[in-house]
Amino acid sequence: MDRRNFLRNSARAGLALSALGLASCLGNKENKPEEGLQAAGESPNEGLFFKLSLAQWSLHKAILEKKMDPTDFAIKAHQYGFEGLEYVNQLYGEFFQNDSNSLNAMKKLVGTLNQKAKDYGMQNVLIMIDNEGALSSADSKLQLQAIDNHKKWMDAAHELGCHSIRVNLFGDEREEVWKDKSVESLLKLADYGKPLNVNVIVENHGGFSSNGVLITGVMKMANNPHCGILPDFGNFCLKRDTGDVWEGNCIEEYDRYLGVSQMMPYAKGVSAKSFDFDIAGNETLIDFKKMLKIVKHSGFEGFIGTEYEGDRMQEEEGILATKKLLIKTAKEINS
Repeated sequence: MDRRNFLRNSARAGLALSALGLASCLGNKENKPEEGLQAAGESPNEGLFFKLSLAQWSLHKAILEKKMDPTDFAIKAHQYGFEGLEYVNQLYGEFFQNDSNSLNAMKKLVGTLNQKAKDYGMQNVLIMIDNEGALSSADSKLQLQAIDNHKKWMDAAHELGCHSIRVNLFGDEREEVWKDKSVESLLKLADYGKPLNVNVIVENHGGFSSNGVLITGVMKMANNPHCGILPDFGNFCLKRDTGDVWEGNCIEEYDRYLGVSQMMPYAKGVSAKSFDFDIAGNETLIDFKKMLKIVKHSGFEGFIGTEYEGDRMQEEEGILATKKLLIKTAKEINS
């Protein structure tokens, strides 16, 4: 997920919510889709070895351009024929800009999201967390602040019924220091999340985190059932010519199929990234059949999140093309 700092100036909810038991509040029920509007006529889980969720980042352009209210995510995902929701925290930045009481803003937001998920029969799966600090920083003050920043989202995930928050492991550029600090932060968050029944999972998201050996090494060192990985089909750039995590051309890339194979034993979710499609409907950069065979061979049966990140298609078109490819490929594998 190329989640650059679109909302860098957004105010963030700065208080942990664990002791407060977020209450649900009523959401809007208007614009409920009529029967038959789902993008696929079949049940989204029919004949598949996994369940289908939608990553909210697939709709980030519409949300950031004010063409879509982010709280309508459940409505859109339902219309497209998904059953699970993967939220992205930074797409809700304005909720905290417009409310001086960040605790109250989070409470309202969680209540609204819960109600809409209920209204449309959707399952809340996870929250993807960005822009909340460097969990792998060697600066203890920055590291502890980043850990605290993530806790409020673990509280929110608990109230939403999500099984995990997805985090990034950015920070120190020395391999061994990065590993040690990553393990420290993950264990602190896992301890916090244990009574909430919320896991902390890491996405391969550039740099050291996209190295299958290093990220699985962190998991082995952590050795905690509440820690895991969210393997993403598309994020395997280790180094860019600018030295930046996102900007610039990739000059060193990890083998994506090897990487996913290495990560799957620790997977608590999977992200099916797509960029573009050929005339036959196949992804042009990623062999989905090869990827799904790896996922199935691992014994994974949870949610696979559809995440379209291309530019050539409209977001809706890309989402539905990715979903169609996942269903078609899974049925080919099963046949």
